[in-house]
Amino acid sequence: MKAGDGSAEAKRRAGHAAADAVEDGTVVGLGTGSTAAYAIEAIGRAVENGLDVRGVATSAESVQLARECGIPLTTLAAVDGIDLAIDGADQVADGDLIKGGGAAHTREKLIDAAADRFLVVVDDSKLADRLDWPVPVAVLQGAESVVAERLRELGGDPTLREAERKDGPVVTDDGHLVLDCDFGPIDDPEALATDLSAIPGVVEHGLFVDLADEIYVGSADGVDVLQ
Repeated sequence: MKAGDGSAEAKRRAGHAAADAVEDGTVVGLGTGSTAAYAIEAIGRAVENGLDVRGVATSAESVQLARECGIPLTTLAAVDGIDLAIDGADQVADGDLIKGGGAAHTREKLIDAAADRFLVVVDDSKLADRLDWPVPVAVLQGAESVVAERLRELGGDPTLREAERKDGPVVTDDGHLVLDCDFGPIDDPEALATDLSAIPGVVEHGLFVDLADEIYVGSADGVDVLQ
């Protein structure tokens, strides 16, 4: 099942349940994507009702939504730390994640890893026995051919992500290109993550290994929380 195939109701349930964990006076990492958007909207309603929080956004998309929802924004450089981050995932297996379908995984990993608690919000279509979704790899412009060759040496099949509504490749908020690299079923996400991080020209990759504290899984029946 492709990322994004889950029902809107399942996503809403997961996002709202995680938003309930946000406490007064906290700094909250605001993720990117359709399920994280439900959490941002729920936090915005709580702010309207008096909740005192500051948000650190992971993308231009989440900045815009947070502003529309009335959430005061700050930056990672301006705070002592992040108390809680809420973000989605394209695939989840045994607590590890593949992220980056929205090409925001560089900032997402920075903010999610900096948080004291990282809550993942997904619908049940994102659960898998093993990670096998293509891994997004953000690369420096001009380094894509060199990085692609190294990815092939690791057993991957990289494809430069093309923009959908304009000619040319996707360019991230930070000015990077994205290679989506299909490794097939990933037996050892931690080892692959280490190998990807070691490639010169790679800015960040979409394997989030051992970062999630709780995973909120929405379904037609409710929400399950995986520790």
